[in-house]
Amino acid sequence: MTTLVACAETSPTEGEINIVAVTDVYGSIASAVAGTHATVTSIINSPSQDPHEFEASARTQLALSRAQLVITNGGGYDDFMDTLLAGARNPDAKILRAVDLSPRSDAEIEANEHVWYDLDTVEEVASALAETLAFVDPPHASDYRDNAGHFTEALAGLKQRAETIAAAHAGESVLVTEPVPLYLLEAAGLSNVTPVAFSTAIEDGQGVSPVVMKDVLDLLATGDVALLVYNEQTEGPETAQLQAAAKTHGIAAIPVTETLPEGADYLGWMDDTLTAIESALS
Repeated sequence: MTTLVACAETSPTEGEINIVAVTDVYGSIASAVAGTHATVTSIINSPSQDPHEFEASARTQLALSRAQLVITNGGGYDDFMDTLLAGARNPDAKILRAVDLSPRSDAEIEANEHVWYDLDTVEEVASALAETLAFVDPPHASDYRDNAGHFTEALAGLKQRAETIAAAHAGESVLVTEPVPLYLLEAAGLSNVTPVAFSTAIEDGQGVSPVVMKDVLDLLATGDVALLVYNEQTEGPETAQLQAAAKTHGIAAIPVTETLPEGADYLGWMDDTLTAIESALS
């Protein structure tokens, strides 16, 4: 399936700073830090879109050509952005790549590039945003830093929530259809028992071999798995089969996404995800 992606914008009440984010996840973080001093355009902005299926539009290219600041994920997640940026002919744009700011090791990122589910990485992104915006727009530097400070305080609350869940459920096993949410699940103390061959096949859009599928279904049947987490943006026959098996064995299952649910911001989304994890484990 090919997804035609429209750009969603939030308009400023003042200022002319243009920020382009690869997804509305980073767009939400940018809006929180920039406040009213920037227009934020999110290239991928719908929970019904699979970010792995992308086709650029002329509007996307135009937004990038006008941007003072561009936020990408990196790590192989959005390689199409490199091509778009080259075509935009905007060498003055500041580029922030989340994986370059992440405290995660290269090996961790190679295994799981979805670093927006890592709250420590998001804190670094917010800080880098504030400092980059302060450089681009010095008159509003204190606003950007203050906004980043408030955002970081809210992140600290989310980290505390994850630690509380970990205190109650440390070491319990989780099965995932893809590695997308693993950083947050690990912060909540959960142990990933998913066979790599399974999650890799699902993430790459390949068929899961019968042997690997049996291994995963056997894991659910043991009763040792406390939670199933599935990416609802890339559901297919195999993930549906897992959800059915989890239901049969009385295992809670919760969905996650790679982009924001409609009407959500980043902080509320992560808070809701932690609530879902806690409720499912309880």
